Formats: sequence, structure tokens, C-alpha cells
Amino acid sequence: MSTEPPEETTENAGPGTPDEAADTSEPAATPEASEASKASPGTVPDAPAEAEGTEAEGTEAEGTEAEGGQTAGAGQVSEAEAELLAQRAERERIERRKAERQGPIEAGGKLSGTAADLLAAVRAVESGEKPATAVFEEARPAPRRPAPEPVRPTPPVTAGQTPADGVVVAVREVLAQGGAPEALAVQAAGVLGEGAAQALRADPWQLLRVAGVRPEQADGFARALLGGEAGPDDGRRERAVTGWLLEQAAAAGHTALEMSALTAALARQGVPDPEEAVQAAISDGDVLVFQDPLPETGTPAPQRDDAGDDADGAEEERPVRVLVALERYALAEESLADGLARLVNSVFQQDGSDAEWERAAAAAGGSSGELIRAVAGHGLVLHTGGEASLAEPAALLRAARGLGLRAWAAVHTPVGRTRFATLLEAVPAGGTGPGETNAGVTAAGDEKAEDPGVATVAGLLSGAEGPGRDADGALLLDLLVVLDAPLLDVETAALVTESLPDGSRLLLAGDPGVLWSVGPGRVFADLLAARVCPQIASRRPDPGPLGELVSGVGVGELNQVAAPGREVVIVPVRDPGEAVHRTVQLVIDSVPRAIGVPAEETQVITPGHGGAVGTRALNAALKERLNPGPGRFGGFDPGDRIVHSPARGRTVPGRVVKAGADGLHLSCAGEAVVVPQERVEQSVRHGWALTAHQAMGNRWPAVVVVLPGDAVQALSRPWVYTAFSRADRHLSVVHGVEQALPRAVAEVPAKPRTTRLPVLLAPQVPAAAG
Repeated sequence: MSTEPPEETTENAGPGTPDEAADTSEPAATPEASEASKASPGTVPDAPAEAEGTEAEGTEAEGTEAEGGQTAGAGQVSEAEAELLAQRAERERIERRKAERQGPIEAGGKLSGTAADLLAAVRAVESGEKPATAVFEEARPAPRRPAPEPVRPTPPVTAGQTPADGVVVAVREVLAQGGAPEALAVQAAGVLGEGAAQALRADPWQLLRVAGVRPEQADGFARALLGGEAGPDDGRRERAVTGWLLEQAAAAGHTALEMSALTAALARQGVPDPEEAVQAAISDGDVLVFQDPLPETGTPAPQRDDAGDDADGAEEERPVRVLVALERYALAEESLADGLARLVNSVFQQDGSDAEWERAAAAAGGSSGELIRAVAGHGLVLHTGGEASLAEPAALLRAARGLGLRAWAAVHTPVGRTRFATLLEAVPAGGTGPGETNAGVTAAGDEKAEDPGVATVAGLLSGAEGPGRDADGALLLDLLVVLDAPLLDVETAALVTESLPDGSRLLLAGDPGVLWSVGPGRVFADLLAARVCPQIASRRPDPGPLGELVSGVGVGELNQVAAPGREVVIVPVRDPGEAVHRTVQLVIDSVPRAIGVPAEETQVITPGHGGAVGTRALNAALKERLNPGPGRFGGFDPGDRIVHSPARGRTVPGRVVKAGADGLHLSCAGEAVVVPQERVEQSVRHGWALTAHQAMGNRWPAVVVVLPGDAVQALSRPWVYTAFSRADRHLSVVHGVEQALPRAVAEVPAKPRTTRLPVLLAPQVPAAAG
């Protein structure tokens, strides 16, 4: 491991309490708001300045662009829009579920789909709402149409749906009256809909639904509009703050909060009676409450009466924890549990004899063969390993296609799609016949030798990529392999499982050492811990000094590795200024000259957006050297390297092509995207320097990881593992944290997340698998 003269960084170490999540989220309000709030009680200021020094589980843009998108052109769906369409489908599904919920909800006992429909119908008859004939003769909803096969090349698409001008103008007037930044008008109109202005007048605390707005800011806005009527005990405020705290928890990765944690957070926000506020939110249907049994720690001793005999009374109840969740995430997690249980308990369609599967496994050999055998006999399988282990899912896909299965892989980024498609074409077709080609399958079932059968998760769900869907809306698949599975949040995972037909198989493959998803949940980690299906651990280590370094970090050791080809270089620095200088020097000069990797293929990774060595400071310094310009369009110029975030947790690398009256024109993964001017600040960032969460799912020939002295609190083993493992050929570490780095690797795991998936799975899966 080489050492060069000195250089320096801040990213969130992980999710915490609702208040902690709020402190690390980047506000959408304009900078002027901070000072304005101090001067006037009716102003909505920015979040505290220190928040900008950390990464709040992704980019600030990722938390604001979750509303629907609109394509330009005849039915085309852009790569950048696909996640938005999937989220829209999820919201529609949740609205349907609302009508199904009646009576108390028992942990793991909520029905969904056809069973829920039947239960709702029975209740309607029993309550007298509808006669039996009317209920059971109602027409079933029309089946979803199969997604059309994508047509390429696609025309430029507009990223995001802009609210009507009249709505924005009306909202702007209300914001001005309340002393809030008028720049929030577009976001507020997008979140609250056509009646946004009226909604804000009637309930000013609805402003909390806009990303980046905090309770004290909404309080000032409410006082300016309502005067003396606005108080901490206002029921509107209590409901809004309760929802806001749960949204902050979701931004920190939790799908639910313990009741005690939520009431304590409400008390800190000045709510007079937190428990009553939560009960009101539950009664209004804003949130759901659950009583989940605590995990058993041992076998309790039998209860005995005074005479020494075993007590004949009722069995002592198992302790429970009371959890509160937003309906959106609660239903998504329950839907995911239902879908996973369906896969685990499924009966496969005829797709090759046992002897054929065994021949394919024997031909593949090693852990590839183990993986093929596991998938042959199970509907859900987990696969763990690093970059080198991707050869094993590739061998599985080749073998499955050789047996006649409709098999596809799904990845999270366009870069990952290209890399795996290349690997898939190179992997020997273990178990397939001589001359077997890597044939793809179209929506009509025709084979196309040029189609590698790899799509992005967002493109697969939206229909822009992949095999299409049948008349019932199920994907035309027998086997789906999802790579980089730790990036799956609970909503995306639920959409994936709901889209799979009965009798299909699902393989979730990924590296358990990386950061968890930006969105709520820890799906892959929960499944690994629950042991409800086979788990195949790859025995293929990542090669070379980089592989050795990253493998050590994964087990909590920061090892010195021999790097004869300067694969790993340590650059010590003393202060932030030196860190910025040395980082720019590495990207512009040292790495291209010594390693042969040009600046355009070198990625800088730092823990946070703000601060002296955050992405903003580093991107400004790199832009000045690599693409200087006035930044006339929201700080951007043609040729700027960027990342576009069309939805929370989703970033697509690209470049600025030009700016026009219709917005900022980008080229993202070969696709033309137009971002309207009012959305540029929220969804586009310069991309020479990224956070580790933004970099997930991608790899570059060379990576410069910047660790300044003020980054100590942000460091954890998953963060270091993720950042270091983004490099293919070369890693430079600009090191200013001294002994904090090995201490973080050895002692700081990922912060825990509160989820319900293991509890929901327990009663649905017959027995734990090895």
C-alpha cells in the first residue's frame, strides 16, 4: 500500500431516531430562509447548517422527487422515469388496500389480494352495507395490460411532472403571506395537489409534507396565517408532526417506530399530550399500530402454584412491542412478506427434470453448482459475495435458459446492467448443450440472441425493459435474479415480489457488507437473519490488492496490503484545504499519469454534501479545473459531469448537454433527459464527487475516497466497505482521520433499523432453511 504526501471529508453513519434523521436531511428551502426565520415568527427557515455536512441516506434531491413522471413521445418510458412509475403503482395499490382494512390488525395476520377482497365482501354483507347478490356479482377489475415491448431509440423525455402554473401561483401567494420562501411553491403544489393553496390556508402545518421543512418552520408559517389560533395543542399540528416524525424515521431507514420512541420524539417537539396525539392519528387512519411479539430469548420455566404443582391457569402471554407505522410502509412490508411466503411455499411449473438440473450443476461446479441446485428446488434463494461472485448468478442464468426457463436478471443502475450483460455473455454455459447461445426472451416469448436478458429494476417494473407482463399483470418470467439486493427498499421489494407469477423463482444476490438501501427497510439483511430459505455464500474472493483490502474491511480489519502496481495509495492530509487540493491533484494529474486512468473515469467519494470537504466543495474545485464556466443554468454548464436523481434513492450518472427554455438537457446512460428549470435544484447535482450512497450500484476504474478530520462521526464499517469497493483498478485514500478509520472498521457496524419483516414472515414460512 503506497503513501503519498497529504489530503481530506462527511456522510451519515446510518439512521437513528426521528430527530437524528431530521438533523441530517437536507432542506429544500432556500438559503435566505434561515436568517428570515430569526427575524420573523412567520418565516420558514432552512434546517440547521450542520446538517449539510452529512449524507442523509442519499442526495437531498432523492427525498423530493417521488411524484409521478411523464414521458415525451408515444408511450415511451425513460430510464430516469421508471422508478417514479413504479412508485405511482405502489401508491395506487396502497389506496386499494385502505378499503380492505377493518378492525384490529394482528401481527402477520393481515390479508392481501384476493383473500382481502373476499373478506371485505363478507364484512360488507354481514354489516348490511350491501346485499349478497350485489357484492358477489360485482365485476372484477380489468386485468392489467401487458407492458409493450420497448422501442429504441427513445426521444428526449421530460423528467417530472410540473404542477399547473395557476396552482403554483396560488401556493406562492399563500407562502408569501406566511413568510415562507416562495421557492417552495412548486414542491408544495406537487405534494398537495391542485387544492394546495386551500389546503395550506386551512391547515398550515401541511407544509411539513414538503421535503426539508421542519416543525419550527411550519409553526412560524402557521402563526403568520392563523395568529393566536396557532398553538402546540392544535390537533392539526399534532397530526402533521406525528406524520413528519414517521417520515423522518423512514428517511433514516425504519419502516416503523416503537410507540415509546415516537411519543418521546413528539414531546421533544412540544406536543402537550404525545400519547393522545398518536391515538388521534391512529383513529384518523393516518398511521397504523401493531403489537409484535418480542423474539424469544429462551424457554421459560413452567409456572407453579403454591402447592408446587404446575399452574392450570392460562398460558402467560408472550411480551410484545408496540410499533407505529405510516400506512404506506406498513402495507408495503406486509405485501412483501406475503409475496416472499408465496415464493417459498410455491409449487414449480415443469421446467426440466431433476437429472437435467443436476447435470447443469455438475457442469458449473463449485459454489455455482451449489447455487444451481438450490434454485432448482426452492422458490426463494439468497446468494452472498463480492464483485467476483457475480459469475455464479451468470452461470445460473445460462443454465436456466438452457433448460428452457424464461430467466432474467435485474440490476439497479445502467452501469450495472452493462457490466453484468458483458459478464453474462462471457460466462460458460454450465450445463447447457454445445453451442448454446445467451438468448434473450421478448414479451412475445421469441428468442433474440442479441438480448442478454438484463434490465434495471426500475425499467423491469415500469415495463420499459424486460420480458413484459401477461394479462394478469405478472412478469413473463420463470426465474428472476436481482443483483445488488441490499439496495432494495421495502416498497421496491414488494413491487418485485408482487410482479412474479405463481410457480416462479427469485434469487436475491448481493454483498451483505455494503450500506443498506436509501429507502426504508433492510430487506436483504432481514432475510439473511430470518433464515427462511437457502443461502449460498460464494467462495470466489475478489482478486488482487483491492480485493484483499475490501475483504479485510468486511470482517472488521483494516489490513496493510502489498500493492506493487500502486493499486492502493494512502495520501495523508492535515486540514480541509489540503484535502481539497490533494484530491483535485489526484484526479487531474497523479492518477492519469501514474495509473493511466483519465479524470473522466475517476470518481471521488466523500461522506457528505456540505462542509469544507463535502461534495459541493469538491465538485466546485473539480469543475473549475475540468469544465470551467459561469454556471448560467442553475450552476450548470454544457459538459458538466452530473448525477440525476429522478426518485429518492435512485441516481443516474450523466452529463449536461445544453440548457434551453424547456429545462436542462442531460445525457444519462445514453438516454436524453430534460429536467424542467424548477426541478433542477432538487434533482441534479454535479457528479465528479459523490457520497457512498450515491455511488452504490456503480464501479469505476479509479476511485478517490476522501476522509477529512471532521468525518469521524460519519464513518462506519459499511460506509468504508462501500466506498473502497467501488474501485476496479485503483483506490486512493485521502486520509485525515488518523486512528478513527481502523476503529470505525473494527467497531462501528451499521445503525440498527426497526422493521417488521422477520415477524411477518415467521407465521407464513413453515420452517427455517439452512
